[in-house]
Amino acid sequence: MSKHEKLLLRFLTFPKDFTWEELKTLLRKYGYEPNNKGKTSGSRVEFENTESNMALNLHKPHPRNILKPYQLKDTVDFLRKIGVVAQKNEESKSND
Repeated sequence: MSKHEKLLLRFLTFPKDFTWEELKTLLRKYGYEPNNKGKTSGSRVEFENTESNMALNLHKPHPRNILKPYQLKDTVDFLRKIGVVAQKNEESKSND
């Protein structure tokens, strides 16, 4: 099992200590790069892929680097939307 697969499996367990850096690593594997939209974006970051019209908008967590539960849920919904995570895989993980 590759490091990326392990990271994805860890992410799908909704860990309480999943970091912003881990999220960037996970999304980069699928071609999504973080992009701050100018000086006035504040902590808002858009993960975008130049080949698709899909993007994920999140606020960078602060003051700590740990993602909030709603950010994990939004990311899982996004991964489902782009076809990385299937609905039944996610449900079977939560039942284990």
